[in-house]
This record gives sequence, structure tokens and C-alpha cells, in this order.
Amino acid sequence: MPAEPAAVDQPKHPIHALTTYELKDLRSQLERAIKGIAPDAPLQADLKRRLDEVLAEQEQRKKAASRV
Repeated sequence: MPAEPAAVDQPKHPIHALTTYELKDLRSQLERAIKGIAPDAPLQADLKRRLDEVLAEQEQRKKAASRV
């Protein structure tokens, strides 16, 4: 495993204000970073928390779109 995780860009806006494409890209970056580091690395919990936020936003948008 690499010593340094893949870089994850800080979004320019809060999660709820990102476009669908920005959310998709952020999710991909976070998933790659999580795979690239040891499961017990201190950074792992922060990355997983951020990924959970992105997944929750995507799910919320999916539910809202299905109500239309």
C-alpha cells in the first residue's frame, strides 16, 4: 500500500451545494483514497466520514428526484 493516500480535493462549496458531477467526482476521489491506505490509518475515519456525507447527499437527491 502506498505511504501517502491519493489526494482528495477540498470542494469549493458545501456538499449540499455541489453539482451532481462534482459529487460523483468527490465520491470517486474518496473511494480511491480509502482503498489506498491502511484500514487502521488515522486518516481512514475522516475519509469514511466525508464519503458517508457524500453518499447521504446522493441518496437524498435520488429520493427527491423519485418524488417528482
